Amino acid sequence: MSKVKNVQKVLERIKETGKINDQILEDLKGVEKKIVQNLFNEGLIDEALQLLIETNADQDWEVVARKIQATHKPLFSFWKPVFKYAAIFIGLLVMAYFFMPGNNNVLTTNVAEKSIKLKIGDDEVKIIKLGVEQQIVSSSGKILGNQIGNKINYYPDSDVEELIYNELEIPFGEIFNVQLSDGTLVYLNSGTKIRFPVKFINGQKRVVFIDGEAYFKVAEDKEHPFVVTADEIAVEVLGTEFNLSSYKEDREIRTVLVEGSVSMSNSISSKNVVLVPGFMGAWNKATQITEVEKVDIGLYTGWVNGELIFRKSSFDDMAKRLERRYNVAIHNYNSDLANKKFNARFSVEIESIEDVMKSINEIQPIDYEITDQKIIIN
Repeated sequence: MSKVKNVQKVLERIKETGKINDQILEDLKGVEKKIVQNLFNEGLIDEALQLLIETNADQDWEVVARKIQATHKPLFSFWKPVFKYAAIFIGLLVMAYFFMPGNNNVLTTNVAEKSIKLKIGDDEVKIIKLGVEQQIVSSSGKILGNQIGNKINYYPDSDVEELIYNELEIPFGEIFNVQLSDGTLVYLNSGTKIRFPVKFINGQKRVVFIDGEAYFKVAEDKEHPFVVTADEIAVEVLGTEFNLSSYKEDREIRTVLVEGSVSMSNSISSKNVVLVPGFMGAWNKATQITEVEKVDIGLYTGWVNGELIFRKSSFDDMAKRLERRYNVAIHNYNSDLANKKFNARFSVEIESIEDVMKSINEIQPIDYEITDQKIIIN
């Protein structure tokens, strides 16, 4: 039986049972197994099966292979929306071709910058679409968890016995949640990356890495401290709620404690800072000193509920947060405006960036225009 016909047979079994497991995939080799797993994850079993039934799949495969061999370029840029499902299936076959023994060509895929991306293992990148339900599967075919809407849940009992990391990247304009295998819930703000184990290992600390901003509700486990690493800062807890902001362009890395207690340390000195609820520890990247102060928690955690709150914020700092949350580029050529202080509160779900700019203009008259996700202030 040919490779493609064998895939067709397995697709029919998956369609009939509505599930995928090792027994169903036992007749497939590594490459074909990966194709079917990807089709299942993308919800394209029916479309791929229909494509194989209606066309001479073996001949099509040869045509695709010859074209790639001649151009050494992926076919993704030639896809058209009308061929959405066929293109996805053929694209997976193309992937198989490039990973066949004896093929040294490298297949690269351009991933849209505005997409939520999940990096599985070292090399596989999966596009996460909001509002769908799907399984999260490792590169070896193990089911790690599932996605429902704007949240990914990692299973505590997945069949993983070694430390394997996934990386989730949230673009500007989006907010997303992930529940780690220990039950810790993480809210991820726009423009944030988090790297985390798909399953925490017994006897080891629970360590995750953040670039951006996240709100943590850490599941209590006194035997396995939870550590968040951001640049030079490490925040260690047993079970608590806190917000951590560590965008590369910001001057400080800030930890705001909501419940419990946390220990905030850095790799420059041996001095630790212990925070209590209602206080913020801010590590200055230039001076490498941590300052502690009592703060209004809502100013730093309102984003979780879709609010942007500003109190005595300079326009430059305000603009950074607006850029991330609304996915716009703000170019300010008004030097007087840069350091103006603002008090404001915006609901992202209700107020558009146009509404925000009108409100700012009422407080401080400015000359601005909005075109193509770009705001020019003169």
